[in-house]
Amino acid sequence: MTLFRIGFLPLVDASLPIVAHAYGLAAKEGITIELHRDRTWAAVRDRLSYGQTDAAHMIAPLAIATALGLSAPPVPLGAPFILGLNGNTITVSREVASAMNAGLGDPAAAVGRELARLAKARAAAGRKLRLGVVHRYSSHNYMMRYWLAACGCDPDEDVEIVVVPPPSVLDAFLAGDIDGSCVGEPWNSLAVEREAAVIVATTRQIWSRGVEKLLAFRNTVLEERRDEVEALLRALYAAGSAVIDPAQREDIAALLARPEYVGLPAELIARALSGKLVPTAGAEPKPVTDFLVVHREAANFPWRSQAMWLYSQMARWGQAPGDEDGFASAAAVFRPDIYRTAFVGTGAVLPGASAKVEGAIDAPLAAGSHAGRLMMGPDRFFDGRRFDPDRPMEYLAEDLRSREG
Repeated sequence: MTLFRIGFLPLVDASLPIVAHAYGLAAKEGITIELHRDRTWAAVRDRLSYGQTDAAHMIAPLAIATALGLSAPPVPLGAPFILGLNGNTITVSREVASAMNAGLGDPAAAVGRELARLAKARAAAGRKLRLGVVHRYSSHNYMMRYWLAACGCDPDEDVEIVVVPPPSVLDAFLAGDIDGSCVGEPWNSLAVEREAAVIVATTRQIWSRGVEKLLAFRNTVLEERRDEVEALLRALYAAGSAVIDPAQREDIAALLARPEYVGLPAELIARALSGKLVPTAGAEPKPVTDFLVVHREAANFPWRSQAMWLYSQMARWGQAPGDEDGFASAAAVFRPDIYRTAFVGTGAVLPGASAKVEGAIDAPLAAGSHAGRLMMGPDRFFDGRRFDPDRPMEYLAEDLRSREG
């Protein structure tokens, strides 16, 4: 057996490496997984950077920022496998929720306009809303900013955005340190159960196939252990098939609930796995289509266009240079080449392209593939914009003009 030490945070979208380990799927591929649980993304990043782990469950933008050296010396990373799309919610305090005229189930634009209206009023009164995100370089930060900006709120001027690790979100709400947050499950549902917060939107409503977590490796590991890496990816793919099986949902929720993994009640974890969220304490569950996508419709394929869109948001908000080289470097972090060689001959769907126009699919669509029949799910942005990876500078220029306006 070959060993992979994998760092992770206690989130439902860490399910694939956990299930691959606990269900013996890794062992079938000749792999032993040793899981390392942390509380912050900075800790997960540092373990990987310094070689304390071989791979990591990681937010996609953090992998890009680490590889490009945006806030520290660069650590070359590669991401050949996506662990989940979507899976986050926008949660606000009960006081803020009562001041809004919209909530979960309403269109994202309507909820966003209500939050923007309230944010601007609070800012004018001298008390900005404080919104928590899990890391400066996180999809949570960029999705929140993208949504608010499109709804008429300047995220740099009208609100205060602060970093709150996922396990600390409930305490931050209870202490009054934040008025809202964007975080992955089950930490939203915990805040709802403790009557500290209300879920008003999901990131699935903002970008319906938004890239979220990935499996990141140092490039030296990818180069020196390529065959072993590919075996690990196959184990994760098999785990995804188990996670989306309704017949196994109860058992998987119970597994994730164990203290060495997520460590919260299985009932809360099952909400994310089933896509049935309870928006406020005592309410009936509301179904959210594709709330968390971990397996089907090429969900695990590392589209380089997704990395490029994330880079566009880094540049938009002044975290990265807005140039062609930056877009190319971000795209290179995602490794569809490794994904393809890992699954050739397995029956898994292998997309024929490595990039696509993000936001262009309104309904399920058949797409070209090297193997299998590829059906792509809707990937719309809530405001109807599209990101063409062949014209990234045009897209960024439009973003920057909107900031100036």
